[in-house]
Amino acid sequence: MSSLIAKNPTAKHNYIIEDTLEAGIVLSGTEIKSIRASKVNLKDSYAIIKNAEVFVLGMHISPYEHGNIFNKDPLRNRKLLLTKREINKLIGLTKQKGYALVPMSLYFKGSLVKLELGIGKGKKLYDKRQELAKKDANKQIAINLKTKNR
Repeated sequence: MSSLIAKNPTAKHNYIIEDTLEAGIVLSGTEIKSIRASKVNLKDSYAIIKNAEVFVLGMHISPYEHGNIFNKDPLRNRKLLLTKREINKLIGLTKQKGYALVPMSLYFKGSLVKLELGIGKGKKLYDKRQELAKKDANKQIAINLKTKNR
């Protein structure tokens, strides 16, 4: 029973996602209220590992309208909650050439906010072009099938 809050629209376009992890996230009270109002943007966000801790950077949570002095910086670094085993796995994978930690989506799991973290390899420009060409070809096939069935 999870409800989607925000999705990263460019994650699958820019990366080949090989694995995903579910992580908790450390937030303040006014940030939760903004998240409940779906005022979150994951577009330019990414995750890093620093001192055996994982942080998400660039995730924009708009300030809560009624939050006054309790509002935090919208682009502040937020700590992700992962087990030591998961962090060690991520350290091993990100040391390999070309791997990155990409926030895929933010969602509620019960009353908790969870972040789906993707482990991906950056796509080259020709990979992106091939993917778009495949989508166009599949769309044309679907259109041709619909017209033939009429």
